[in-house]
Amino acid sequence: MNKKFGSVLVSVCAVLFLFAGCGQVNALENAAKLATNYDITATLDYENKTLDATENVRYINTSKNELNELKFHLYPNAFRADADTYKAVNETQKPRAYPNGFSEGHIIINKVTITGKEIDFAITGEDENILTVPLDSVLRPNSYVDVIIEFDLLIPNCNHRFGYGENTLNLGNWYPIACVFEDGEFATDGYSPNGDPFYSDISNYNVKITYPSTLKMASTGTVLESTTSTATTTSTINARAVRDFALVFSEKYEVSTATVGNTTINYYYYDDTNAAAHLQTAVDALTTFNEMIGEYPYTILNVAKTNFLQGGMEYPNLVYISDEVDVDSEYNNVIIHEIAHQWWYGVVGNNECEYAWIDEGLADYSTALFYDRNPSYNRTSEQVFASALSSYLLFCDVYRDVYDEFDTSMNRNIHKFNTETEYVYLTYVKGVLMFDSISEMIGENKMVDSLQHFYENNMFKNAKPADLIESFESATHKKLAGYIMSWLDGSVVFEELRG
Repeated sequence: MNKKFGSVLVSVCAVLFLFAGCGQVNALENAAKLATNYDITATLDYENKTLDATENVRYINTSKNELNELKFHLYPNAFRADADTYKAVNETQKPRAYPNGFSEGHIIINKVTITGKEIDFAITGEDENILTVPLDSVLRPNSYVDVIIEFDLLIPNCNHRFGYGENTLNLGNWYPIACVFEDGEFATDGYSPNGDPFYSDISNYNVKITYPSTLKMASTGTVLESTTSTATTTSTINARAVRDFALVFSEKYEVSTATVGNTTINYYYYDDTNAAAHLQTAVDALTTFNEMIGEYPYTILNVAKTNFLQGGMEYPNLVYISDEVDVDSEYNNVIIHEIAHQWWYGVVGNNECEYAWIDEGLADYSTALFYDRNPSYNRTSEQVFASALSSYLLFCDVYRDVYDEFDTSMNRNIHKFNTETEYVYLTYVKGVLMFDSISEMIGENKMVDSLQHFYENNMFKNAKPADLIESFESATHKKLAGYIMSWLDGSVVFEELRG
């Protein structure tokens, strides 16, 4: 997700990515073969802002543990009126999120079935945010189970990932999604109004959704077929080896299209007199990051203007750009940043609840390097880094005045940040400063080599700090672990940089 600082996304889909070099493995297809599959059939009642759906999950146990139960995130329940621990919106954001007053959203699980037998599921978690599904028999490693979940959604009048506003209806984080299982347990972190509180594995999606024919749709994945009657359209969408699945609908959308290599870029917009230029920004971003980091492995990238209270939001093959961003240079910056997330979060994943600095810091750092490679945008990485440093030092001074001492560590859970401001400065801003500082030590060419190494070695995986450090040390042949950890644990001294 973009927040301002400084100027301050089992079915076959045409998404093949071939690595350069004879005999190398097709990483996307290999990832897809080992991935959990979601087959979802849904109907959107646009008038009443509800959706009913059936989700068939073929869950593959890729761990070394035997599982007696499965757990699924129920992110829409963060929009409930009585959500307490894990709220979607904090008090300061409410006027912008709910311009017409608070509006409830939720997910209701109606039935869970395994091999034809209805299961006594439980809604658990600290705030009704987890669906727990007991298994009749142990699920062994490398085995699968088919779980059918029937559910209903109430979509709130809220300018958010999940919600509708004056111009769009956003379906982000809308269906039960399997919790990542690692280190012997499921990761069940709840929603947070700060940052992007999500963590998921690569999966395959086949989604069939019916919606009013007056709407245009932008989504993750490739639309294989659409049939339209007088009143409704039914679209079948396929996405292979992606981390999540999101959609946006609007009666107002116009669409402009361009092509970069094998990838089609669609820009969905309304009220945009600079639409051609903004489509070109997406083209420039995809072209630059293909060359600088590594090839984008999908054949579709949708950029969608939306009602959204933050600058933007990333999903596989789909990025939200907020219609509240009214400065053209910042609108372009959001497009670039969110497209950078297709590499950092989309292909190379990480636990955004524990290590948000990985994808946010790398997305902002990649955005800064974009400007040096595209001088027509009249911004340089030097300007980005200087602005980040001055704003970070001011943030430190203000916080010291208020709290005397405060925690500047980056490696902490998203729920451990006291405020949204603290989260932004210690993930985005300090993140980009850390990567700039590493680049000053090793040189930009070695830094780009490190990004490429990290990308290639962690495609379609969930990376941890140790994986990033290993990639950077392998690419540079330098011992960087101690230096990087000094940034992450908060011991790096910024006063030395004030001059």
